Amino acid sequence: MIYSPTLIGPPAEFSYNRTVDYLSRSSKECMFDVQDRVVTRLISSSSGPLLIRLSAIEDSMLQLEFPNGHADGSEPSPAIRDEAAAYVRDWFDLDRKLAPFFEMAEQDDILRDCARQFYGLRIVGIDDLFEAMCWGIMGQQINLPFAYTLKQRFVEHYGTYQDFEGRRYFTFPAPEVIAELQVEDLTPMQLTTRKSEYLIGTAKEMVEGRLSKEQLLAMGDLASIEKALTSIRGIGPWTANYVLMRCLRMPAAFPIADVGLHNALKLVLGRDEKPSIAEIKELSAGWGDWKAYATFYLWRILY
Repeated sequence: MIYSPTLIGPPAEFSYNRTVDYLSRSSKECMFDVQDRVVTRLISSSSGPLLIRLSAIEDSMLQLEFPNGHADGSEPSPAIRDEAAAYVRDWFDLDRKLAPFFEMAEQDDILRDCARQFYGLRIVGIDDLFEAMCWGIMGQQINLPFAYTLKQRFVEHYGTYQDFEGRRYFTFPAPEVIAELQVEDLTPMQLTTRKSEYLIGTAKEMVEGRLSKEQLLAMGDLASIEKALTSIRGIGPWTANYVLMRCLRMPAAFPIADVGLHNALKLVLGRDEKPSIAEIKELSAGWGDWKAYATFYLWRILY
């Protein structure tokens, strides 16, 4: 059955096409599927897993469809449609006013060209705190393609799924599932012993009520949240700032030690050597509270 779509009006500084280009950067992405500029994924809703499909009527309107209907096969209720639309707005950071970022970038020698090249791209978020932290842990000290491989193995083994039109769509594994594992359960996936311990430990923090997205956001300021995150075993400043960027939506977050950021700056500066941390601090001095967006745009040069 075909259900009527929900339309979402994005802000002026948004490009669906550049967003889809970003979403299409890895063939190993297991949390959503991109075919012919149409994005399909399984999300969690208050009534259970919900399959959504997103496309665009030019760049001026997003079309949100429900190809599988409600969890029981019925047409999604207005409340569930609103939930799904809110998910999309958060996923693509549509409620943020980005004009000040682009105005700043236009005056910045480092950011000007990439801001023009990828204009309209927004930080594509990770709604689920556990997923964001796991992705940060998995990505520590390895290249991006292998990080995607680890995530794919982890999700396909421990996530829940729905089959639709010959493809399997997953939701990220729940912390309740991972908290019950032993290190030996994860090492066959080529996760190191340390990373396996960190993943299980983070899951236990959440299951036992010491860590949640709501608790972190209630702290209010970036420094307090970063301190809380880095108090968790296996979460250093890089992972903490990655979570602050992608999940907690703090545009001042800055993973200054990120290798991708260093490589992008090396490329923009036309150098043989990466800039030092001290120099990056100088180069980023004018970015103000837009360091997360500056980083995301510089990453896009590479990926």
